[in-house]
Amino acid sequence: MENVRELFQIMTRRFGFLNKNCCSAGGCEISLVQSHILYEIDHQRNPSMQQVAEALGTDVTTFSRQVQSLIKMSLVKKAPDPSDRRVYVLSLTTEGKYVAATIEQQMNAYLAEVFSHMNDFEKETVLRSIKLLNEAMAKSSQCCSTPIG
Repeated sequence: MENVRELFQIMTRRFGFLNKNCCSAGGCEISLVQSHILYEIDHQRNPSMQQVAEALGTDVTTFSRQVQSLIKMSLVKKAPDPSDRRVYVLSLTTEGKYVAATIEQQMNAYLAEVFSHMNDFEKETVLRSIKLLNEAMAKSSQCCSTPIG
């Protein structure tokens, strides 16, 4: 029987190394956490600080520091929500959109290269398995109960 945790550790480590090494775009060095924040802002429609923090499973204080660093890098804008001035919404600047798109390209190129070592059946099996795993993790009583970061 294979050590399941070890399989996840290796996969997470390899994916983490990829993010650490590749996330340099537009002259900016982007951390793994920052790349996740850019991704969430890019894929949600004018999300609030709270929505993005929840999507990433992190506490608002830690998240707020990361957002401030992205604002200083001119990649993210923070503005009060017109319908509720107590809530702040996040958006990407033009440079932020460029950096997010560059990271997206790099990730897609990496995944395409990884999948090129598999035939179509193997690729579909892996993707279907990841979807099943994500669904099962969402149903787990342990999932997302403790903030990460």
